[in-house]
Amino acid sequence: MTDDVTARAAEVLKGHRASIDRLDAILVYTLGERFKHTQAVGKLKAEHDLPPSDPSREAVQIARLEELAKEADLDPEFAKKFLNFIIQEVIRHHRQHQG
Repeated sequence: MTDDVTARAAEVLKGHRASIDRLDAILVYTLGERFKHTQAVGKLKAEHDLPPSDPSREAVQIARLEELAKEADLDPEFAKKFLNFIIQEVIRHHRQHQG
């Protein structure tokens, strides 16, 4: 009986890992798509001499993401840290365009 339970657990584990792998791919491709748009925004800002960051938009986005996180049953603090990390990377890219 223990072998059956272990075999079932291994199958369930395999299914979870396959889902995690698919979700990781979705995250990477989604971030890639997001950065294509933020790169375009950075070039546009540089062409029109606009600042690389927009603190009011960033605050709205963080609040929005916190709400989405709550709806998705994800720790809002984690979501906030994640978005802050992305925003800082986007600002760094925007500054490179202004270089």
